[in-house]
Amino acid sequence: MRIGELAARAGTTTRTLRYYESRGLLPARRTGNGYRTYDEDDVRLLEQIRTLQDFGFDLEETRPFLECLRSGHPEGDSCPASLAVYRRKLTELDALLGELNAVRAQVGAQLARAEAALEGGLGPRCEMTG
Repeated sequence: MRIGELAARAGTTTRTLRYYESRGLLPARRTGNGYRTYDEDDVRLLEQIRTLQDFGFDLEETRPFLECLRSGHPEGDSCPASLAVYRRKLTELDALLGELNAVRAQVGAQLARAEAALEGGLGPRCEMTG
């Protein structure tokens, strides 16, 4: 299939496909007349990229998964390099969750302090507007 058809099937643009090609994520096969040509394996690579990016992986983090797919693993995540990326991403997500929980605790404490001040008559009353 040609680049336009691949873009349509993958729900992306030809510009994006050319970018992936320039980054070495999508193979650059050409016909005798210079047209780019793709197959079903390339559709699968693009599905993998999209899925991982939907999960918050950056483009470079998708590379081990794509290499795993190309080496014949049907899911792209059963290779050691893919597993290492999963582990790093989980560590990163755990850190973000810790930060969010800390911020949530601070906001909760501020809310409790503000409600206690309001109920205790500390400070002027504010009118609620809606």
